[in-house]
Amino acid sequence: MKILVLNCGSSSFKYQLIDMDGEAVLAKGLVERIGIAGSKIKHTKTGKDPVTREVDFPNHTVAIKYVLEMLTDPEHGVLKDLSELSAAGHRMVHGGEKFTSSVLVTPEVIQAIEEVVHLAPLHNPANLQGVRALMEVLPGIPNVVVFDTAFHQTMPPKAFTYGIPFSYYEEDRVRRYGFHGTSHYYVANRAAEILGRPIEELKTVTCHLGNGSSITAVDGGKSVDTSLGYGTAEGVLMGTRSGSLDPSVMLYLMEKHGDVKTVSDIVHKKSGLQGISGISSDLRDVEEAAEKGDERARLAQEMLIYHVKKYIGSYAAAMGGIDVLVFTAGIGENGISFREDVCRGLEFMGIKIDPEKNKVRGKEAIFSTPDSRVMVMVIPTDEEMVIARDTKKCCEGR
Repeated sequence: MKILVLNCGSSSFKYQLIDMDGEAVLAKGLVERIGIAGSKIKHTKTGKDPVTREVDFPNHTVAIKYVLEMLTDPEHGVLKDLSELSAAGHRMVHGGEKFTSSVLVTPEVIQAIEEVVHLAPLHNPANLQGVRALMEVLPGIPNVVVFDTAFHQTMPPKAFTYGIPFSYYEEDRVRRYGFHGTSHYYVANRAAEILGRPIEELKTVTCHLGNGSSITAVDGGKSVDTSLGYGTAEGVLMGTRSGSLDPSVMLYLMEKHGDVKTVSDIVHKKSGLQGISGISSDLRDVEEAAEKGDERARLAQEMLIYHVKKYIGSYAAAMGGIDVLVFTAGIGENGISFREDVCRGLEFMGIKIDPEKNKVRGKEAIFSTPDSRVMVMVIPTDEEMVIARDTKKCCEGR
């Protein structure tokens, strides 16, 4: 079974073609600047050099048609014809409370997704564009949507309910939803596989740390709490997002600026590492400036380390212990000194690391010491593979 995985944004999308017999990635690519001058595609056939072309992509439908042409191209393609394509899997950021697992696309499913667009106004419409475009281009194959929020639907009410009048939950469904669920699910399960232990026996804290970050408590394979909430700015300091704030700060900002959009831009686009350091939203740039003596850069670096430590400790307390600590995503997979700084001082929890084993980037590794009570790991995330697996499962269960 060959499955096309799509992750669509408003003006770009990533894709992978995966052969589920062996779970091999046959080709992958990125389409950028859809509907904007200078649109282009970068396509890579596994084992070959990438091919980059500037092509006019006025909309997602035209772009997806071109991707399918690339996948069947005699030189750069991996399919003899499109009849080899069995299904398509799509990332969908928000499923609200309705979707607790991945589902086959139907008119009713699309309507239900549209009903929660207000919960992810930047993401869900873009994700839906990809679904509709592929259904238009290839009307004969099944489509499956995989939700970032689904994994977190196992959180208990005490974890997902906010301390505001309960009517706002009952009427407007204001609650913690959590994101990056596909990533947290993958690395928690992969950790159990690597350790050769049933995930049902493990208390795991997964740290998805990148430009957007979240930390999740996974107890027995189920998400029981997560740092991102109703939106995507809560939790730890991020690239340009503030992390958790005292509500009084938001009230002050609203009184000062009197404009929701301005305050939203402050919290989502001008805060985090960028706002504190004044240098960059990229931790690598911040670390480099801190090494040269920039005090604001050092503060931003220390804040992020401190925030992550606090969540690890609080989630260990919430679960009554911790067996596994996993780092993933851009910072988590590549931040050697960052991981060491986070783990330093957590020895009281049974976390001991080997600095030499920690010197890895972008590959699986256990870098705790043999006598560490907690297994500390780096696991590169693979959300596309989760989407492909769920797509296969949904199609086989039709």
